[in-house]
Amino acid sequence: MPVVPPHFDASVRPGCVLGVDPGLNRTGYAILERSIRNPVLREGGVIRSTQGLSLAERVLELGRGLREVIDEFKPQVLAIEQVFSTTKFPKTAILMAHARGALLYAAADAGIPVVHYTPTQVKRLLTGSGKASKEQIQHAIRQELALDKVLEPNDVADAFAVALCHYHSARAVILGE
Repeated sequence: MPVVPPHFDASVRPGCVLGVDPGLNRTGYAILERSIRNPVLREGGVIRSTQGLSLAERVLELGRGLREVIDEFKPQVLAIEQVFSTTKFPKTAILMAHARGALLYAAADAGIPVVHYTPTQVKRLLTGSGKASKEQIQHAIRQELALDKVLEPNDVADAFAVALCHYHSARAVILGE
């Protein structure tokens, strides 16, 4: 059964999806485009912030970097992974939330709708298990996009996973699957 995020707007067609795996040091992004048979990988990459700069400057770098991607590819929707945290590493979740805020601002400023997916939702849709490993996700992406090898680094692979999750969720809602 497809994963449909809360407040899903079925009018947002999955023509060009920008998937984002947020991180303060590295944010992975992925551009998927709809085709007749399967989604097509257009581009994937990493937006990096400069270590040594202030938090505000690093967050600004991420927002500007994502805005460049948005301006170049003009996606119809941005699919982003939600922040998760563990009690062991609460600071990590806070730093990721700062990065995520800059990315959400860039999308909103460009007028692009944003949908949020939990890591469990992404894993379940791509593999059938909400507890899938990174390797299982990589295998699913490789098969889905007919790639010769797995995507690297993991930030890019995770961004494609989020983009694929939205692509299939939106398609299922539109087609009534």
